[in-house]
Amino acid sequence: MQLANKTIVVTGAGGGIGRELSIQLAQRGANVAGVDINPETLGETGRIIGTGHGQFKGFQLDITNQEKVNAFPAEVLTHFGNVDGIINNAGIIQPFRPVLELTMEDINRVMAVNFYGTLYLTKAFLPILLQRPEAHIANVSSMGGFLPVPGQTIYGAAKAAVKLLTEGLYAELKDTNVRVTVIFPGAIATNIMQNSGLAMPKAEAGGEAKFKPIPARLAAGQILSGIEKNKFRVVVGQDAWMMDKLSRLNPKYAADLIQRKMRSLLG
Repeated sequence: MQLANKTIVVTGAGGGIGRELSIQLAQRGANVAGVDINPETLGETGRIIGTGHGQFKGFQLDITNQEKVNAFPAEVLTHFGNVDGIINNAGIIQPFRPVLELTMEDINRVMAVNFYGTLYLTKAFLPILLQRPEAHIANVSSMGGFLPVPGQTIYGAAKAAVKLLTEGLYAELKDTNVRVTVIFPGAIATNIMQNSGLAMPKAEAGGEAKFKPIPARLAAGQILSGIEKNKFRVVVGQDAWMMDKLSRLNPKYAADLIQRKMRSLLG
């Protein structure tokens, strides 16, 4: 899908990949309806974009509130007149603990933001997208959505649900004007730890990093390139690319490898 002169909804636009997606969409001449629960960071995204080629409008929204999400498309249509695509990017991780030690509050929060928020936005905007000459839904899953990561099992389950939701939408919408892309980022340099209300794991709180996350700017560029090419899936980062291949070739070996890496990382 060509992005110039299109109106795209981006969740998690207050920082990280969502902010970079918003900036680069505007640079490509798209109008951006930026969504975030934090009005301060959302406003900063708007200030960074300024008055460039595309127009940015920030909308404070809790994507886990289904009633508010259902009313949201009308707000976007009132401001922009149409909607051509959504990028469900907003997400949080869980506390770095095994399932047995997680509270149901922890579990429900991770599922609500990562899966149900994506589902609510998709259902709310899909009737509008089906009326457009061309439209796009892009959902951000994770490397953890196809590979089990100890200490992030519920996060992975939520992102695996996003993966299957998106692939199912692709099949259901294949004969329509709506294209669908699922995105699998690996390690990206974002503020997801802070946004999730978590402290940095001990092994990362100083000293040399075990891996080198790619900048959010590069991740956003790869995602938008995939959307422009109507790709079925976009794997972002060398770590995600390698583990995607390995997990399909030998899933047990890949799971054991990640278990050893996480044990070393978290101590």
